[in-house]
Amino acid sequence: MNTNKIVNRPIRVLITDDSPSARELLKAILESSPDLDVIGVAKNGLQAVQLAKQLAPDIVTMDIYMPEMDGYQATRQIMEEIPRPIIMITASFDKGETDLTFKAIQAGALSVLSKPSMNAPPETFDFLISQVKLMSEVKVIRRWRRSATKKTTHSRLLSTDYQTSVPPSHQGVEVIGIASSTGGPGALATILGALPANFSRPILVVQHITKGFGLSLVSWLNSQIKLPVKLGQHGGKIRDGQVIIAPDDYHMTVDNRKRIILSKTSPYQGTRPSANYLFSTLAKVYGNKAVGIILTGMGSDGAKGMLAMQQVGAQTIAQNEASCVVFGMPAAAINLKAVEQVLPLTTIPLALMSIR
Repeated sequence: MNTNKIVNRPIRVLITDDSPSARELLKAILESSPDLDVIGVAKNGLQAVQLAKQLAPDIVTMDIYMPEMDGYQATRQIMEEIPRPIIMITASFDKGETDLTFKAIQAGALSVLSKPSMNAPPETFDFLISQVKLMSEVKVIRRWRRSATKKTTHSRLLSTDYQTSVPPSHQGVEVIGIASSTGGPGALATILGALPANFSRPILVVQHITKGFGLSLVSWLNSQIKLPVKLGQHGGKIRDGQVIIAPDDYHMTVDNRKRIILSKTSPYQGTRPSANYLFSTLAKVYGNKAVGIILTGMGSDGAKGMLAMQQVGAQTIAQNEASCVVFGMPAAAINLKAVEQVLPLTTIPLALMSIR
């Protein structure tokens, strides 16, 4: 429930950036919306942590490279001491900076956005405003010193209709499809990083990410896991033991010859790439020789596609609520009765390694 709406007050934002001009521009953009109120500005990560404690903002925007304390360190400390939704905002696609950005996401930040410029088109400003509003709704949890258990609000979904431990896997599996969104990069690193270098099935991934950051995600994952990671290429072969990420702003599907197909078809329910498209074609092409996995994420993308997979006998898995940053996508698939197993994040690699 949105408490801001109950008391009819704006969303309270803390801006963090070491550039005075960037702070002023972000403040002007965000305060152009009557629903947002910038209650503080920090010039480095250390000040951001202090102001987060003093002001208790609804959401924090965080730069990456800053003096005294960088954005990753600040994110980690905020998520440990006073958990708040955090959006990383960066102006650079330099590998060092993007690697630090994804480390911050792994530490609990929700998403990464490109830093706007003064002459950016109005839709860039509108997108920033919409993302701040949307992410302010996420109920974040304490990281690092977190307790062993977490109360769930969707426990009714996890009934005896679903397996919550790793059963014998389906036989003859030829491909694995994964869908993820908010919190996804860290979840992907956890699952894929636990797989051995000789893991023999191809893994196709749809991760919702801001346009321009797809290649950075591939680079970061390649530094985190043993399996090779690449962006999908139109007409590319699907090779065993390879992780293929859908390029940002392209749908990724599979044709009857088991090759990657990329398209600019209209966004599906507001998303491109869409996991529904990928999962639906995996159901059609691979049938019961596929595995579908839905991880943490906002919205419902992938649920209908996973149902198509389940209906042809494919193995279907959803991440459980306790280990999700946002339970929206897994919950949507569970509500459609498209899910065979509901597993903690750290158990999903065991399910994949049991594939025969």
